Amino acid sequence: MLKVLVADYEKCTGCRMCEMVCSLSHFGECNPVKSAVQVVKWEADGLDVPMICQQCEEAACEAICPVRAIHRNVATGALEIDADRCIGCRMCMVACPFGAVVYIAELRQCFKCDLCGGDPLCVRYCEPGALKFEIPPQTALSRRREVGMQIVDARQRALQSTR
Repeated sequence: MLKVLVADYEKCTGCRMCEMVCSLSHFGECNPVKSAVQVVKWEADGLDVPMICQQCEEAACEAICPVRAIHRNVATGALEIDADRCIGCRMCMVACPFGAVVYIAELRQCFKCDLCGGDPLCVRYCEPGALKFEIPPQTALSRRREVGMQIVDARQRALQSTR
């Protein structure tokens, strides 16, 4: 079984170092807009929640891509976007229930977590230990799905309340 990124939102301090190191390593600049990790602040609950790609087994982003630019790296298990094939249609952004795909406007391409080739820098630089890269116990997989669905529901409620 391959390792996965796991976020413990109770440990997240909202420092956003994960966002900075991700954008710096992939794009050469500290710009949270260009980060595959997005820290969402839930004011009402006083929480900072790192939103990360769940590298889904049956990934909606991969299934919906009209040019098949998204593929699984068999070595790391990461779903990666082939920049040469991506046409920037953003269908993967629409399909992802976790909001884990970002659009880089000046490149006209989508970007998501590639697990940094199997050694995620966001984990290495997460001082409070909110991000981990580990093999999940089998019981944790169903729990991750359950928590993931709670996060999706919370995001939808938040979006509806702003309308």
